Amino acid sequence: AALDAASRGHETVLIESHDFAQATSSRSTKLIHGGGRYLKQGNLSLVFEALRERALLLRNAPHLTRIIDLVIPCYHWSDLPFYGAGLQLYDALAGNAGLARSRWLSAEAVRERLPNAATAGLKSGIVYQDGQFDDSALALAIARTAARHGATLLNYLPCLRLIKRSGRVLGVIARDEESGEEFELHARVVLNATGVFADTIRHQDEPGSAAMVRPSQGAHLVLRPDFFPGETAMLLPKTSDGRVIFAVPWHGRVLWGTTDTPVREISREPRALPEEIDFLLSHAARYLNNPPSRKDIVSVFAGLRPLVSRKSAAGTASLARDHVIEVSASGLITITGGKWTTWRHMAEEVISQGVEAILPRRACLTKSLPLDDDFGGAIEALSASEPGLAAPLHPGLPDRGVDVVWHVRETMARSVEDVLIRRTRAAILDARASLELAGPVSRILAWELGWDESRREAEERRYAASAASYLPFGE
Repeated sequence: AALDAASRGHETVLIESHDFAQATSSRSTKLIHGGGRYLKQGNLSLVFEALRERALLLRNAPHLTRIIDLVIPCYHWSDLPFYGAGLQLYDALAGNAGLARSRWLSAEAVRERLPNAATAGLKSGIVYQDGQFDDSALALAIARTAARHGATLLNYLPCLRLIKRSGRVLGVIARDEESGEEFELHARVVLNATGVFADTIRHQDEPGSAAMVRPSQGAHLVLRPDFFPGETAMLLPKTSDGRVIFAVPWHGRVLWGTTDTPVREISREPRALPEEIDFLLSHAARYLNNPPSRKDIVSVFAGLRPLVSRKSAAGTASLARDHVIEVSASGLITITGGKWTTWRHMAEEVISQGVEAILPRRACLTKSLPLDDDFGGAIEALSASEPGLAAPLHPGLPDRGVDVVWHVRETMARSVEDVLIRRTRAAILDARASLELAGPVSRILAWELGWDESRREAEERRYAASAASYLPFGE
């Protein structure tokens, strides 16, 4: 929303309570997809919208996205016509924005594509294409692009309360988490785009209002690539809780997930529940010839989906990912729901329908707006000027000192956690190894940010507490 507003020429400030993408936005399945599950629900409009947005994102951020093949193995003869018809509809809804069309695979071809997929009873398969991305990297690219268009973005500046005069919301009071200083930020429009935390801000405006968000937790196991070799992903469309399971190659690891668990507590650092891990391992044992055990999990992560509450829905698996825009009596605009794939469209709608009901109307530019360029070349130039920072900091991870310095200077990283969880993704790639990186990273941050030794040690301890949510079974 900040990118959309700023690129239209509106004066824009974004305040983030902690780090960019700290919660849900860094904990997805890393897929850009239409959502075949929503075809079964009959929500064709959501699938149509998501497939159009998939094409725009692949075009506007080629350095952060790629096209990936997904195979659905069929273990019953009735599966092929059922899933085949669904994917033909998926292809048709994509239209000119489509990728390669889905096609039938023989059982032998499935085994070649998915070497560790269960072979007992395998009849055939279907292959189709979708998109893949790095979620927190995309969030940072959106932030940097918004800043390039004039937006001011501030992390670690939570909203304490709304400023209201004569029954109208006219700004917020925010606090700098590092200095403790409070600020009054005045604005003609206040937009609440806070995902699963949307009700927290809504209740500052209307304390007695009914909750909009019904959160659902999705957990993922991270495995070594030998449990799922190759670059082809797998989709298992039938699980006991009504969701699907993906096996997705990503940054040299395999993501195995996800779950759908209704939760009451909304947390920035949700943890995978023991029963979620058991559920995922049991399905791995069913669908992989060589399944992982608990000791084979290198990391685990969980995120909360900001599903919009519907009284008639029996469980969160039946809720779709539509977004909702609400304007309160005092003028607070809230957008929640939705999913990563439709981020751009959600922003366009809330600025056009909500914000520009108050501000001057201007054309949306984001359909053809490239996101912040790949900064690999700039990092390598910094590496050449600082050769002492060019070596990896850990034998099992690619993180280098130069990467840490770059993210402090250019992407507003302020803590060890910012670097190892959301900038380099070390916590996801190997949670235990990331703990060994905390010391070297904290020393670089201390140099860059002027920390004394006590602050550096405190940051290292804080990272150990944060990384605990990525360690399997509360190690």
